[in-house]
Amino acid sequence: MSTPSLNCNRHVGHCTEISMVCLTDFELYAKEHLPKATWDYYAAGADECCTRDDNILAYKRIRLRPRMLRDVSISDTRTTVQGTEISFPVGIAPTAFHCLAWPDGEMSTARATEAMNTCYITSTYSTCSVEEIVTAAPNGYRWFQLYVYRNRKVSEQIVHRVEALGYKALVLTVDVPYTGKRRNDIRNQFRLPPHLKVKNFDGVFEENNGPEEYGVPANTLDPSISWKDVYWLQSLTRLPIIIKGILTKEDAELAVEHGVQGIIVSNHGGRQLDGGPATIDALSEIVDTVQGRIEVYLDGGIRTGSDVLKALALGAKCVFIGRPVVWGLAYKGEDGVREILQILNDEFRLSMALAGCRNVSEINRNLIQFSRL
Repeated sequence: MSTPSLNCNRHVGHCTEISMVCLTDFELYAKEHLPKATWDYYAAGADECCTRDDNILAYKRIRLRPRMLRDVSISDTRTTVQGTEISFPVGIAPTAFHCLAWPDGEMSTARATEAMNTCYITSTYSTCSVEEIVTAAPNGYRWFQLYVYRNRKVSEQIVHRVEALGYKALVLTVDVPYTGKRRNDIRNQFRLPPHLKVKNFDGVFEENNGPEEYGVPANTLDPSISWKDVYWLQSLTRLPIIIKGILTKEDAELAVEHGVQGIIVSNHGGRQLDGGPATIDALSEIVDTVQGRIEVYLDGGIRTGSDVLKALALGAKCVFIGRPVVWGLAYKGEDGVREILQILNDEFRLSMALAGCRNVSEINRNLIQFSRL
């Protein structure tokens, strides 16, 4: 379990013990200690932040139907994703710019995820390179999150790099033909500080002298991306392709028809289209449409072990956390990320047991009370 740490208050001149008990404790710590523009960047949602906030609130509307007298003296949280066993069904979602939160950034995240034996989806917009991440955690289980650029050679080169480095899947993010309007980033004129850069594109865009958007030249993402680009990607690589950003049964069916290996039900943490559904509310129709033909995952709003239990009960194979990872980094780097994952693991194990489930295969929709939805 997590250990207490010293919180030194410079203004008061004394130290008090704080105990990090739940993910909200890390959130409060990060908000207090990160520079305002950095906190605002991580916290940002699009427009009025309705979808961002609903990602969390939607879990609170879902009730569980626990079963009793089930002998939960032994419990097993292990599962598999794409055929690889992980210690529990929580991985790391792709989030940008970890070095804003902690000097070693994504290298610390990679080490923590390797230690906890789960899946780390590395962001295209990492402030450490894919090579540095592999060196930091050589035995980690990693997927790579990909955007498609107007200059397709840029996307092709990174696909070949990560495949050669042993990344195990590509996570094609499809909900950013254009970047959502994040008001505080505009107000703060958010930019990466001069000592940081999007390391995977070191030297790629150096001729650019125009405006930047989140560390790369503006207008580099390709808004013409379409389903045919899934076939283009399949022609480049043997890696499984997982599509991130699906929110409807229609697109879920198209994903299956185009031969992808998985879907991440995601609204980009509420950072793209405001007014779309919370991911947990979108999950059921996608699971019902896919009918087990490919694996379905989810990100957005996971803050407790019972949130994980609810997502699995509604058909997710695994969930991924985004913002909590940078809160952990801001708190204590690699150790902070490990603590976040350990708390979720412990809470999930406890929620499972209290609901009468001994292992993840016993988690199903009978656990969910639909009348309250």
